[in-house]
Amino acid sequence: MALRTPLLLASCLLALSVEAMADDAHTYAFGEAAPASKATRTVEVTLQDISFSPKSLDVKAGETVRFVLVNKGQLLHEFNLGDAAMHAEHQKEMLQMQASGMLTATGMGKMDHAAMGHGAMKHDDPNSVLVEPGKTAELTWTFTQATGLEFACNLPGHYQAGMVGKLNVD
Repeated sequence: MALRTPLLLASCLLALSVEAMADDAHTYAFGEAAPASKATRTVEVTLQDISFSPKSLDVKAGETVRFVLVNKGQLLHEFNLGDAAMHAEHQKEMLQMQASGMLTATGMGKMDHAAMGHGAMKHDDPNSVLVEPGKTAELTWTFTQATGLEFACNLPGHYQAGMVGKLNVD
């Protein structure tokens, strides 16, 4: 009996912590990350200082798109899927990352998460990728029906300078 109580308590704590981790997982109303092997189409997007080409994209609900992101600019850029409100929130995080030295104008700086006052800040959201100058990266996404969707660079000042495009999901 004495052994069962601690085991029962440990299993309850484990169940609660797994539930808490699931709550922290990123979920998106407009879709989810997918492996490149599931892509039904590949779209190349050029990132320049300070623009995307193309400036808008059309995708179908249920379609899985592999984005090949080519940074032809001189600055670090981001390709982030979301709506305007999501981008505004992410811009605050990116500003903190830049202020802490985690991001520089051309790449990732020192990864001192403690300097930001917490240990959880990373640039690892499944709807976003950073692309250094002269580099290529990929992001694969399965889209659901959505309105007001954009792709944007949320590095400080880039969105405001016009580095945002419209993403139409039909």
